[in-house]
Amino acid sequence: MPKRDYYEVLGVSRSATPEELKKAYRKLALKYHPDRNPDDPNAEQRFKEASEAYEVLSNPEKRSLYDRYGHEGLRAQGAGPGFASVDDIFSSFGDIFDFFGFGPGRGRAGRRRRGRVGDDLRYDLTITLYEAAFGTQKEVVIHRKHLCDTCGGSGARPGTSPQACAQCRGTGELIQSQGIFSIRTTCPYCRGTGEVILDKCPSCRGSGTVRKPRKVTVSIPRGVDDGLQLRLTGEGEPGTQGAPPGDLYVVLHVEPHEVFTREENDLHCTVRLSFSQAALGTQVQVPLLEDGEETLTIPRGTQSGERFVIRNKGVPYLRGNGRGDLIVHVQVVTPTNLTRKQEELLRALAEEGGEKVAEKSMLRDIFQKIKS
Repeated sequence: MPKRDYYEVLGVSRSATPEELKKAYRKLALKYHPDRNPDDPNAEQRFKEASEAYEVLSNPEKRSLYDRYGHEGLRAQGAGPGFASVDDIFSSFGDIFDFFGFGPGRGRAGRRRRGRVGDDLRYDLTITLYEAAFGTQKEVVIHRKHLCDTCGGSGARPGTSPQACAQCRGTGELIQSQGIFSIRTTCPYCRGTGEVILDKCPSCRGSGTVRKPRKVTVSIPRGVDDGLQLRLTGEGEPGTQGAPPGDLYVVLHVEPHEVFTREENDLHCTVRLSFSQAALGTQVQVPLLEDGEETLTIPRGTQSGERFVIRNKGVPYLRGNGRGDLIVHVQVVTPTNLTRKQEELLRALAEEGGEKVAEKSMLRDIFQKIKS
C-alpha cells in the first residue's frame, strides 16, 4: 500500500510553518495514541503515520528533500523516517503528554523503562565504475561498540550489579506536581535508566560496551551510482536495555574511469580519427566496459563532434531490466608533422577544392634539402 502524502497525513498545507506542523501533530497524537484507544486496531497505525510525517517535516533538511523528491528521494538518500524515536518526538512538546497520563515510558507495558535504539553508523566505500555497473561484494571493517565481555554489558564490576537509583527509586523519572497536573521529567542522576553503578567494570569503565573492529560484507547491486547509500539493518551501534541496534549506512563513491564517463545509465567515450578516415569512412574497434570490443562503422564525411550510439552497452538499470547506451564521440585529429609528400597531396586537394591555404615555407625547403 503506497504511503500517503505527509502533508495530507497531518492535514496541513505545503507552506505550513513549524508551529502549524507541531500543533497539527500534537492534535493527532492525542487523538490516536494507543493508550487512549485500546479497542481501536487502527489507532496505533494512524499514530505511527502521524509521528513519521512529523519526524520528516519538522526536520528542515528532510523536509526540503521530501518537497523535491517525495518518499523515493528520502529512501534513496537514506534520510527516511527511523532516525528519531517516538520518545524524541514527544520530548519536543515538553511533557504535555504526561498531563493526560500517557507520556513516554507509560502505557500497556506497565510503565516499564524503554531502552534506546542504537546509533546509526556511516562508512564511505570507494568502488570502480565496473563494480558500480555490474555489482560486487565488498568486505569492510567497521569499528563499533560491542557488549563488554567482562561485565556482560551491565557496566558493573563482575560479582556486583547496578543498584536502583535512590533519587527516582528505579523509575527513571522524577514527578513534580503543579496543581492538578503532574510533570514527569527524566531523572538526571541515572539519565532515565533507573539504575546507578557504584563499582564500575574496569574493562568498559561502566559503559557496558567496548569498541572493537567488525568485518561486514556489503552486497552492492548492479547499476548503483556515486553518492548512493546502502543501509545494512542492525549493523550500527547496539541499543540499550534490550533495544535494537542502529543501522550501518554505506555511502558509495565511484572512481573516475580512464576511458568512460557516465551520465545516468549511459556511458560516453571518444574515438580519434584521422582526416582521411573521417573523409573516406572506416571501421574502428570501440572498447566496452565489460571485456571485449564492439566494431563501429564510420561513414564517409563524418565530422568532428558527431556521436554514434551503441545500444544496450551502458550501465544496467538499478531497478528493472535493461541497460543504458554507449555513446561514442568522434574527434578528428589534425596532423601536425607532415612529410613533404603528405603536404603536397594536401595542397593538391586544397587546390582541387578551390581552397586557400598558407604558402610553402622557404625555410622549411632549405632544411629539407640540407637533410637530403
